Amino acid sequence: MSKGGFSGSRLARMREVMAGHVERGTVAGFVTLLNRRGETVVDTRGVQDLVRRDPMRRDTIFRIASMTKPVTAVAAMILVEECRLTLDDPLDPFLPELANRRVLKRIDGPLSETEPASRSLTLRDLLTFRMGFGMIMGPPGVYPIQQAMEEHVLMSLNPSPPHAPDEWLRRLGTLPLMCQPGGRWMYHTGSDTLGVLIARVAGQSFESFLKERIFDPLGMRDTAFFVPAAKLGRFASSYGVNAASGALELLDDGQNSKWNRPPVFPAGGGGLVSTIDDYCAFGRMMLNRGRLGSERILARPTVELMLTDQLTPAQKAASPFSPGFWDCRGWGLGLSVITERATTALAPGQFGWSGAFGTDWVSDHAEDLVAILMIQRFNMGPGRIHEDFRTLAYQSLDD
Repeated sequence: MSKGGFSGSRLARMREVMAGHVERGTVAGFVTLLNRRGETVVDTRGVQDLVRRDPMRRDTIFRIASMTKPVTAVAAMILVEECRLTLDDPLDPFLPELANRRVLKRIDGPLSETEPASRSLTLRDLLTFRMGFGMIMGPPGVYPIQQAMEEHVLMSLNPSPPHAPDEWLRRLGTLPLMCQPGGRWMYHTGSDTLGVLIARVAGQSFESFLKERIFDPLGMRDTAFFVPAAKLGRFASSYGVNAASGALELLDDGQNSKWNRPPVFPAGGGGLVSTIDDYCAFGRMMLNRGRLGSERILARPTVELMLTDQLTPAQKAASPFSPGFWDCRGWGLGLSVITERATTALAPGQFGWSGAFGTDWVSDHAEDLVAILMIQRFNMGPGRIHEDFRTLAYQSLDD
Protein backbone atom coordinates (compact mmCIF):
# COMPACT_ATOMS: atom_id res chain seq x y z
CA MET A 1 0.00 0.00 0.00
CA SER A 2 1.33 3.44 -0.93
CA LYS A 3 1.62 6.55 1.24
CA GLY A 4 -1.80 7.67 0.02
CA GLY A 5 -3.41 4.29 0.73
CA PHE A 6 -3.55 3.19 -2.91
CA SER A 7 -3.16 -0.40 -4.05
CA GLY A 8 -0.50 -0.81 -6.74
CA SER A 9 -2.34 -3.65 -8.47
CA ARG A 10 -5.62 -1.75 -8.40
CA LEU A 11 -3.99 1.37 -9.83
CA ALA A 12 -2.72 -0.89 -12.62
CA ARG A 13 -6.32 -2.02 -13.20
CA MET A 14 -7.36 1.62 -13.41
CA ARG A 15 -4.67 2.37 -16.01
CA GLU A 16 -5.67 -0.67 -18.08
CA VAL A 17 -9.41 0.03 -18.10
CA MET A 18 -9.00 3.73 -18.80
CA ALA A 19 -6.49 3.02 -21.58
CA GLY A 20 -9.15 0.86 -23.21
CA HIS A 21 -11.27 3.96 -23.82
CA VAL A 22 -8.45 5.43 -25.91
CA GLU A 23 -7.86 2.17 -27.77
CA ARG A 24 -11.56 1.89 -28.66
CA GLY A 25 -11.68 5.50 -29.83
CA THR A 26 -14.01 6.73 -27.08
CA VAL A 27 -11.65 9.67 -26.52
CA ALA A 28 -8.50 10.96 -28.19
CA GLY A 29 -6.70 10.95 -24.87
CA PHE A 30 -7.03 11.70 -21.17
CA VAL A 31 -5.25 12.76 -18.02
CA THR A 32 -6.35 11.36 -14.64
CA LEU A 33 -5.30 12.43 -11.17
CA LEU A 34 -5.81 10.99 -7.69
CA ASN A 35 -4.60 13.03 -4.71
CA ARG A 36 -4.75 11.57 -1.20
CA ARG A 37 -2.78 12.06 2.02
CA GLY A 38 0.03 13.93 0.30
CA GLU A 39 0.40 11.50 -2.60
CA THR A 40 -0.58 12.37 -6.17
CA VAL A 41 -0.99 9.71 -8.88
CA VAL A 42 -1.27 10.94 -12.47
CA ASP A 43 -1.76 8.96 -15.67
CA THR A 44 -1.74 10.24 -19.27
CA ARG A 45 -2.83 8.31 -22.36
CA GLY A 46 -3.53 9.05 -25.98
CA VAL A 47 -3.06 12.31 -27.86
CA GLN A 48 -4.09 15.95 -27.66
CA ASP A 49 -5.15 15.94 -31.31
CA LEU A 50 -6.00 13.02 -33.61
CA VAL A 51 -4.24 14.55 -36.65
CA ARG A 52 -1.03 15.97 -35.20
CA ARG A 53 -0.77 13.11 -32.65
CA ASP A 54 0.88 15.27 -30.02
CA PRO A 55 0.94 13.09 -26.90
CA MET A 56 -1.33 13.94 -24.00
CA ARG A 57 0.69 15.57 -21.22
CA ARG A 58 0.24 16.18 -17.51
CA ASP A 59 0.22 19.93 -18.24
CA THR A 60 -2.19 19.72 -21.21
CA ILE A 61 -4.78 22.51 -21.09
CA PHE A 62 -8.48 21.60 -21.29
CA ARG A 63 -11.78 23.45 -21.69
CA ILE A 64 -13.42 22.76 -18.33
CA ALA A 65 -16.86 24.22 -19.14
CA SER A 66 -19.15 23.88 -16.09
CA MET A 67 -16.28 23.09 -13.74
CA THR A 68 -16.02 26.90 -13.92
CA LYS A 69 -19.18 27.14 -11.80
CA PRO A 70 -17.63 26.14 -8.43
CA VAL A 71 -14.77 28.62 -9.03
CA THR A 72 -17.29 31.39 -9.67
CA ALA A 73 -19.16 30.43 -6.50
CA VAL A 74 -15.98 30.69 -4.44
CA ALA A 75 -15.36 34.17 -5.87
CA ALA A 76 -18.85 35.24 -4.82
CA MET A 77 -18.35 33.90 -1.30
CA ILE A 78 -15.10 35.87 -0.97
CA LEU A 79 -17.21 39.01 -1.40
CA VAL A 80 -19.68 37.72 1.18
CA GLU A 81 -16.87 37.25 3.69
CA GLU A 82 -15.76 40.83 3.01
CA CYS A 83 -19.34 42.01 3.68
CA ARG A 84 -19.62 43.50 0.21
CA LEU A 85 -22.46 41.08 -0.55
CA THR A 86 -24.92 39.14 1.56
CA LEU A 87 -26.67 35.93 0.63
CA ASP A 88 -30.25 37.11 1.09
CA ASP A 89 -30.46 40.85 0.45
CA PRO A 90 -31.99 41.99 -2.88
CA LEU A 91 -29.47 42.37 -5.70
CA ASP A 92 -31.39 45.25 -7.30
CA PRO A 93 -28.73 47.89 -6.41
CA PHE A 94 -26.04 45.89 -8.25
CA LEU A 95 -28.16 44.35 -11.01
CA PRO A 96 -30.86 46.94 -11.80
CA GLU A 97 -31.47 45.22 -15.14
CA LEU A 98 -32.97 42.32 -13.17
CA ALA A 99 -35.13 44.42 -10.81
CA ASN A 100 -38.94 44.35 -10.90
CA ARG A 101 -39.09 41.03 -12.71
CA ARG A 102 -42.05 39.61 -14.57
CA VAL A 103 -42.63 35.85 -14.51
CA LEU A 104 -44.25 33.59 -17.09
CA LYS A 105 -47.62 32.28 -15.95
CA ARG A 106 -46.63 28.95 -17.51
CA ILE A 107 -43.28 27.95 -18.94
CA ASP A 108 -44.72 26.98 -22.33
CA GLY A 109 -46.84 30.13 -22.63
CA PRO A 110 -46.37 33.28 -24.68
CA LEU A 111 -43.95 35.88 -23.37
CA SER A 112 -46.82 38.34 -22.98
CA GLU A 113 -48.58 36.23 -20.33
CA THR A 114 -46.75 37.15 -17.14
CA GLU A 115 -47.28 38.09 -13.53
CA PRO A 116 -45.12 40.08 -11.09
CA ALA A 117 -42.23 38.33 -9.35
CA SER A 118 -42.96 37.59 -5.71
CA ARG A 119 -39.66 39.16 -4.62
CA SER A 120 -36.28 40.43 -5.79
CA LEU A 121 -33.42 38.13 -6.71
CA THR A 122 -30.71 37.35 -4.15
CA LEU A 123 -27.18 36.01 -4.23
CA ARG A 124 -28.43 32.74 -2.75
CA ASP A 125 -30.82 32.44 -5.71
CA LEU A 126 -27.92 32.73 -8.17
CA LEU A 127 -25.68 30.29 -6.29
CA THR A 128 -28.40 27.66 -5.91
CA PHE A 129 -29.83 28.11 -9.44
CA ARG A 130 -33.17 29.20 -8.00
CA MET A 131 -33.30 32.57 -9.77
CA GLY A 132 -36.21 31.39 -11.92
CA PHE A 133 -34.27 31.27 -15.18
CA GLY A 134 -32.00 28.66 -16.76
CA MET A 135 -31.71 25.72 -19.10
CA ILE A 136 -34.88 23.82 -19.99
CA MET A 137 -34.19 20.09 -20.00
CA GLY A 138 -35.81 19.14 -23.29
CA PRO A 139 -35.64 19.73 -27.04
CA PRO A 140 -34.53 23.28 -27.93
CA GLY A 141 -36.77 25.84 -29.55
CA VAL A 142 -40.09 24.29 -28.42
CA TYR A 143 -41.32 27.01 -26.04
CA PRO A 144 -41.42 30.72 -26.85
CA ILE A 145 -38.99 31.46 -24.01
CA GLN A 146 -36.47 29.00 -25.50
CA GLN A 147 -36.74 30.69 -28.86
CA ALA A 148 -36.20 34.09 -27.23
CA MET A 149 -33.11 32.80 -25.39
CA GLU A 150 -31.66 31.56 -28.68
CA GLU A 151 -32.38 34.86 -30.43
CA HIS A 152 -30.67 36.79 -27.62
CA VAL A 153 -27.73 34.30 -27.59
CA LEU A 154 -27.69 34.06 -23.80
CA MET A 155 -25.97 30.67 -23.65
CA SER A 156 -22.96 29.41 -25.60
CA LEU A 157 -19.98 27.12 -25.10
CA ASN A 158 -18.34 28.37 -28.28
CA PRO A 159 -16.66 29.59 -26.07
CA SER A 160 -19.14 32.04 -24.50
CA PRO A 161 -21.98 34.42 -25.45
CA PRO A 162 -20.85 37.10 -27.93
CA HIS A 163 -21.99 40.06 -25.80
CA ALA A 164 -20.07 42.20 -23.35
CA PRO A 165 -21.23 41.63 -19.74
CA ASP A 166 -23.46 44.71 -19.49
CA GLU A 167 -25.11 43.97 -22.82
CA TRP A 168 -25.59 40.31 -21.88
CA LEU A 169 -27.33 41.34 -18.67
CA ARG A 170 -29.46 43.89 -20.51
CA ARG A 171 -30.64 41.18 -22.88
CA LEU A 172 -31.39 38.83 -20.00
CA GLY A 173 -33.39 41.58 -18.32
CA THR A 174 -35.69 41.95 -21.34
CA LEU A 175 -37.03 38.42 -20.87
CA PRO A 176 -39.43 37.22 -18.18
CA LEU A 177 -38.37 34.68 -15.61
CA MET A 178 -39.52 31.13 -16.25
CA CYS A 179 -40.75 30.62 -12.69
CA GLN A 180 -40.89 32.53 -9.42
CA PRO A 181 -37.58 33.17 -7.62
CA GLY A 182 -36.85 30.31 -5.23
CA GLY A 183 -39.38 28.00 -6.83
CA ARG A 184 -37.17 25.46 -8.54
CA TRP A 185 -33.60 24.65 -9.59
CA MET A 186 -32.79 25.71 -13.17
CA TYR A 187 -29.28 25.07 -14.40
CA HIS A 188 -26.56 27.40 -15.57
CA THR A 189 -27.76 31.02 -15.96
CA GLY A 190 -27.18 31.85 -12.29
CA SER A 191 -23.42 31.31 -12.71
CA ASP A 192 -23.13 33.55 -15.76
CA THR A 193 -25.06 36.22 -13.86
CA LEU A 194 -22.68 35.81 -10.93
CA GLY A 195 -19.72 36.73 -13.11
CA VAL A 196 -21.32 40.08 -13.98
CA LEU A 197 -22.29 40.68 -10.35
CA ILE A 198 -18.79 39.91 -9.02
CA ALA A 199 -17.18 42.37 -11.45
CA ARG A 200 -19.57 45.16 -10.47
CA VAL A 201 -19.23 44.63 -6.73
CA ALA A 202 -15.44 44.18 -6.85
CA GLY A 203 -14.94 47.17 -9.14
CA GLN A 204 -12.68 45.21 -11.49
CA SER A 205 -13.07 42.72 -14.31
CA PHE A 206 -14.31 39.26 -13.39
CA GLU A 207 -11.22 37.62 -14.86
CA SER A 208 -8.82 39.88 -12.93
CA PHE A 209 -10.69 39.20 -9.68
CA LEU A 210 -10.38 35.44 -10.20
CA LYS A 211 -6.68 35.73 -10.98
CA GLU A 212 -5.92 37.98 -8.01
CA ARG A 213 -8.04 36.24 -5.38
CA ILE A 214 -8.02 32.56 -6.44
CA PHE A 215 -5.66 31.60 -9.27
CA ASP A 216 -2.48 33.37 -8.16
CA PRO A 217 -2.77 32.38 -4.45
CA LEU A 218 -3.39 28.73 -5.42
CA GLY A 219 -0.68 28.64 -8.09
CA MET A 220 -3.19 28.01 -10.89
CA ARG A 221 -0.92 29.40 -13.59
CA ASP A 222 -2.72 27.93 -16.61
CA THR A 223 -6.32 28.65 -15.58
CA ALA A 224 -7.94 31.50 -17.51
CA PHE A 225 -10.67 32.37 -20.00
CA PHE A 226 -8.38 31.87 -23.01
CA VAL A 227 -5.11 30.20 -24.04
CA PRO A 228 -2.29 32.59 -25.05
CA ALA A 229 -0.21 31.83 -28.14
CA ALA A 230 2.75 30.57 -26.11
CA LYS A 231 0.61 27.84 -24.55
CA LEU A 232 -1.36 26.65 -27.59
CA GLY A 233 1.00 23.70 -28.02
CA ARG A 234 -0.44 22.31 -24.78
CA PHE A 235 -4.09 22.94 -25.66
CA ALA A 236 -6.06 19.79 -26.50
CA SER A 237 -8.47 19.75 -29.43
CA SER A 238 -12.11 19.08 -28.56
CA TYR A 239 -14.33 16.48 -30.22
CA GLY A 240 -17.95 15.52 -30.59
CA VAL A 241 -19.39 12.15 -31.53
CA ASN A 242 -20.95 11.37 -34.91
CA ALA A 243 -24.46 10.16 -34.15
CA ALA A 244 -24.44 7.61 -36.97
CA SER A 245 -20.93 6.16 -36.81
CA GLY A 246 -19.93 6.89 -33.22
CA ALA A 247 -16.61 8.28 -34.47
CA LEU A 248 -15.01 11.37 -33.00
CA GLU A 249 -15.44 14.58 -35.01
CA LEU A 250 -13.39 17.73 -34.48
CA LEU A 251 -15.22 20.59 -32.76
CA ASP A 252 -12.35 22.96 -31.99
CA ASP A 253 -8.72 22.66 -33.10
CA GLY A 254 -6.40 23.34 -30.20
CA GLN A 255 -3.89 25.08 -32.49
CA ASN A 256 -6.48 27.25 -34.25
CA SER A 257 -8.96 27.60 -31.45
CA LYS A 258 -11.84 29.89 -30.61
CA TRP A 259 -10.25 30.01 -27.14
CA ASN A 260 -7.04 31.68 -28.41
CA ARG A 261 -8.13 35.22 -27.48
CA PRO A 262 -9.85 36.88 -24.50
CA PRO A 263 -13.62 36.42 -24.82
CA VAL A 264 -16.03 39.32 -25.03
CA PHE A 265 -17.98 37.70 -22.18
CA PRO A 266 -15.92 35.92 -19.48
CA ALA A 267 -18.55 33.31 -18.65
CA GLY A 268 -18.84 32.35 -15.00
CA GLY A 269 -20.93 29.36 -15.99
CA GLY A 270 -18.49 27.65 -18.34
CA GLY A 271 -15.71 29.79 -19.80
CA LEU A 272 -12.50 28.62 -18.14
CA VAL A 273 -9.64 26.47 -19.37
CA SER A 274 -7.34 24.70 -16.91
CA THR A 275 -4.90 21.85 -16.29
CA ILE A 276 -5.34 18.85 -14.03
CA ASP A 277 -2.80 20.12 -11.46
CA ASP A 278 -4.34 23.59 -11.42
CA TYR A 279 -7.77 22.17 -10.72
CA CYS A 280 -6.36 19.76 -8.14
CA ALA A 281 -5.15 22.81 -6.21
CA PHE A 282 -8.70 24.18 -6.25
CA GLY A 283 -10.22 20.81 -5.32
CA ARG A 284 -7.75 20.31 -2.47
CA MET A 285 -8.40 23.85 -1.19
CA MET A 286 -12.10 23.03 -1.00
CA LEU A 287 -11.35 19.70 0.66
CA ASN A 288 -9.19 21.53 3.22
CA ARG A 289 -12.18 23.80 3.94
CA GLY A 290 -10.76 26.90 2.34
CA ARG A 291 -7.00 26.59 2.81
CA LEU A 292 -4.13 25.36 0.64
CA GLY A 293 -0.71 25.52 2.28
CA SER A 294 -0.30 28.99 3.74
CA GLU A 295 -3.07 30.49 1.60
CA ARG A 296 -6.60 30.78 2.96
CA ILE A 297 -9.17 31.55 0.27
CA LEU A 298 -12.32 31.09 2.38
CA ALA A 299 -13.08 30.47 6.04
CA ARG A 300 -13.99 26.96 7.15
CA PRO A 301 -17.62 27.84 8.03
CA THR A 302 -18.10 29.38 4.58
CA VAL A 303 -16.95 26.22 2.79
CA GLU A 304 -19.11 24.11 5.08
CA LEU A 305 -22.10 26.24 4.09
CA MET A 306 -21.25 25.83 0.40
CA LEU A 307 -21.23 22.05 0.85
CA THR A 308 -24.66 21.97 2.54
CA ASP A 309 -27.61 20.87 0.39
CA GLN A 310 -29.73 23.99 -0.19
CA LEU A 311 -32.69 22.37 -1.96
CA THR A 312 -35.93 21.09 -0.49
CA PRO A 313 -37.49 17.81 -1.66
CA ALA A 314 -40.24 19.84 -3.36
CA GLN A 315 -37.69 21.92 -5.28
CA LYS A 316 -35.88 18.78 -6.43
CA ALA A 317 -39.14 17.17 -7.53
CA ALA A 318 -39.93 20.24 -9.65
CA SER A 319 -36.43 20.36 -11.19
CA PRO A 320 -35.70 17.65 -13.78
CA PHE A 321 -32.09 17.15 -14.84
CA SER A 322 -30.58 13.81 -15.85
CA PRO A 323 -32.54 10.63 -14.91
CA GLY A 324 -32.12 9.76 -11.24
CA PHE A 325 -29.90 12.79 -10.60
CA TRP A 326 -31.65 13.84 -7.39
CA ASP A 327 -31.89 10.32 -5.92
CA CYS A 328 -28.60 10.72 -4.07
CA ARG A 329 -27.61 14.34 -4.74
CA GLY A 330 -28.27 17.83 -3.56
CA TRP A 331 -26.99 21.24 -4.60
CA GLY A 332 -24.98 23.49 -2.34
CA LEU A 333 -23.70 26.95 -3.25
CA GLY A 334 -22.36 26.43 -6.76
CA LEU A 335 -21.67 22.70 -6.79
CA SER A 336 -23.15 19.23 -6.34
CA VAL A 337 -23.12 17.40 -3.00
CA ILE A 338 -23.77 13.69 -2.49
CA THR A 339 -26.44 12.99 0.13
CA GLU A 340 -26.40 9.18 0.43
CA ARG A 341 -24.39 6.17 -0.71
CA ALA A 342 -25.64 4.95 -4.07
CA THR A 343 -22.61 3.20 -5.64
CA THR A 344 -18.99 2.44 -4.80
CA ALA A 345 -18.12 5.92 -6.00
CA LEU A 346 -21.09 7.93 -4.67
CA ALA A 347 -21.21 8.52 -0.93
CA PRO A 348 -21.92 11.29 1.60
CA GLY A 349 -18.98 13.62 2.13
CA GLN A 350 -18.36 13.87 -1.61
CA PHE A 351 -18.79 17.01 -3.69
CA GLY A 352 -17.73 18.42 -7.05
CA TRP A 353 -18.95 18.93 -10.59
CA SER A 354 -18.22 18.12 -14.24
CA GLY A 355 -18.07 19.92 -17.59
CA ALA A 356 -19.75 19.49 -20.96
CA PHE A 357 -16.43 18.78 -22.70
CA GLY A 358 -15.98 15.72 -20.49
CA THR A 359 -13.94 16.97 -17.55
CA ASP A 360 -14.92 15.66 -14.10
CA TRP A 361 -13.95 16.56 -10.51
CA VAL A 362 -14.80 15.09 -7.14
CA SER A 363 -13.43 15.83 -3.66
CA ASP A 364 -14.32 13.51 -0.79
CA HIS A 365 -13.95 14.43 2.88
CA ALA A 366 -14.51 10.89 4.14
CA GLU A 367 -11.64 9.54 2.01
CA ASP A 368 -9.43 12.68 1.94
CA LEU A 369 -9.49 12.25 -1.84
CA VAL A 370 -9.41 14.51 -4.88
CA ALA A 371 -10.10 12.71 -8.18
CA ILE A 372 -10.07 14.49 -11.55
CA LEU A 373 -10.56 13.29 -15.12
CA MET A 374 -9.64 15.53 -18.05
CA ILE A 375 -10.87 14.66 -21.56
CA GLN A 376 -12.22 16.73 -24.49
CA ARG A 377 -15.29 14.91 -25.74
CA PHE A 378 -18.47 16.96 -25.77
CA ASN A 379 -21.34 15.32 -23.93
CA MET A 380 -24.21 16.77 -21.93
CA GLY A 381 -24.23 14.54 -18.87
CA PRO A 382 -21.97 11.76 -17.58
CA GLY A 383 -20.93 8.91 -19.86
CA ARG A 384 -19.45 5.47 -19.36
CA ILE A 385 -15.89 6.79 -19.16
CA HIS A 386 -16.89 9.00 -16.23
CA GLU A 387 -18.60 6.14 -14.42
CA ASP A 388 -15.56 3.94 -15.02
CA PHE A 389 -13.17 6.62 -13.80
CA ARG A 390 -14.97 7.21 -10.53
CA THR A 391 -15.42 3.50 -9.85
CA LEU A 392 -11.75 2.84 -10.61
CA ALA A 393 -10.62 5.74 -8.41
CA TYR A 394 -12.48 4.35 -5.41
CA GLN A 395 -11.63 0.69 -5.99
CA SER A 396 -7.95 1.68 -5.93
CA LEU A 397 -8.16 2.51 -2.19
CA ASP A 398 -6.49 -0.14 -0.02
CA ASP A 399 -7.28 0.85 3.57
